[in-house]
Amino acid sequence: MRGLINYFSGMFNGIISLLKGMGVTGKYFFTSPVTIVTQQYPENRKTLEMFDAFKGEVTMPHDENNEHKCTACSICQINCPNGSIEIVSRDVVNDEGKKRKELDKHLYNIGMCSFCGLCIKTCPSNALAWGQEFEHSMFTRDKFVKTLNNEGSKLMQKKGVE
Repeated sequence: MRGLINYFSGMFNGIISLLKGMGVTGKYFFTSPVTIVTQQYPENRKTLEMFDAFKGEVTMPHDENNEHKCTACSICQINCPNGSIEIVSRDVVNDEGKKRKELDKHLYNIGMCSFCGLCIKTCPSNALAWGQEFEHSMFTRDKFVKTLNNEGSKLMQKKGVE
C-alpha cells in the first residue's frame, strides 16, 4: 500500500512540475515581441551585440600607437591549466645595462582554452582581456593558434617616463 502512495505522489509532483514549466513557456509565448530575447542568428550577424560579461576569446588590447601592456613576465602561461598560452620573449639590455624581457610573440591556442579566465585575472599589468568573438570553427587545428600581439607592436611606456 505504501508503494502505491509513493507512486501516485511522485506522479502528482511530476505533473505539478510540468505545469509550472509550461506556465513559464506559455508566458513567453504570449508576451509581446518587444520582450523576447531570442537572437535571430545567423541572420543578424552584422547587428549582433554580445553582453559585456561574455567570454569569447582572450585578446591583447593595443592602443592607437600599436602599443600593448604585456611585459613578458609569463605569469599567464604559468597559471594556464591547459597550457594554451605560450610566451616567446628575448632578453634586451637597456642603456643603463639592465636586462629585461621583451615580448616577441604571445601565442594563444583557442582550441585548448577552457575559458577559465585565470590568465586575465593573474596578469599583473592587465595586458589581457576578454574579446567578443565567438565564431571559432576551423578546418585545421593549426589555425586555432593565434598571435595576440600585433606585428611590430611594442611595450607601452609608463606616463612620466621618457
